[in-house]
Amino acid sequence: MADSKFSQQELPAWQPILTPGWVISIFTVIGLIFIPLGLSSLFASESVVEVPYRYDDQCLPPDYRDDAMAYIKDDSSNKTCTRTWTVKNKMKAPIYVYYQLDNFYQNHRRYVKSRNDNQLKSKSAESDVSSCSPDDYTPNHQPIVPCGLIAWSMFNDTYRLSNSNKDLVINKKNIAWKSDQNAKFGSDVYPKNFQAGGLIGGARLNESIPLSEQEDLIVWMRTAALPTFRKLYGKIEADLEVNDEIMIVIENNYNTYQFGGKKSLVLSTTTWVGGKNHSLGLAYIFIGGVSLLLAVGFLLMYVMKPRPLGDPSYLSWNINPGSLR
Repeated sequence: MADSKFSQQELPAWQPILTPGWVISIFTVIGLIFIPLGLSSLFASESVVEVPYRYDDQCLPPDYRDDAMAYIKDDSSNKTCTRTWTVKNKMKAPIYVYYQLDNFYQNHRRYVKSRNDNQLKSKSAESDVSSCSPDDYTPNHQPIVPCGLIAWSMFNDTYRLSNSNKDLVINKKNIAWKSDQNAKFGSDVYPKNFQAGGLIGGARLNESIPLSEQEDLIVWMRTAALPTFRKLYGKIEADLEVNDEIMIVIENNYNTYQFGGKKSLVLSTTTWVGGKNHSLGLAYIFIGGVSLLLAVGFLLMYVMKPRPLGDPSYLSWNINPGSLR
């Protein structure tokens, strides 16, 4: 091993010589590729139609404006909120329906750890509730499936949309990652004792449907990295024309008032770059512009103050072929 070419660093290697011509050409090519790509990304993002509507404050009854906590905790109060929205730009199907939460820290360490992946994917591990406290057992010490604070705090507002008294169907199939459905949530694992503990949280789950098919849960369980995030609620498979009057019926159940959070309903179309996101296009344009500026700068330096290149035949690996010393 001590005398091998690998240990002696004598393996064949490519040693590029970055001449001014090569450097200028490389920066020019990068600029010519990145700037058009950035412009096309920016134009595609600009063509996305996105309609956000914040409703946590708008859906508070007048009597509860100064006491939102009393409203959200009162089971007898009417949580239904109806609003009308006029379509200003045509939206082509599929139209993605998201819910957006602000000031909700799903990335908190204790919150992220409050789940048991073995329990989620295997029926034989349904009694394994380690790391799920305080939402692990019911008062009579029965294991909760799925356990943990993430599942317990699942979003439970609902939306219904209609156009000219005709319901717009929100398709909730295929909204979760297939990799999550197949690898992280078992087809033989069913909810059990969920929301039956000492603490009552968000949404409830249908105990006759396996976790691998509970896509709302799977979407929610993929925790967000930032305190402001969107999660996919469903898709509308119909076009919305300009001046269509859309009636939105919201069940305002989820408690964000306690921690100063905000809730929004977002309708959005997509393009080949996804949803509305100018950052990608601007990043491409910035990198391309900097590359072109460097190319021009190096070209001016090369023209105004040229320097003779050294003879590459004097490089050590050309004098002693096979050696990198």
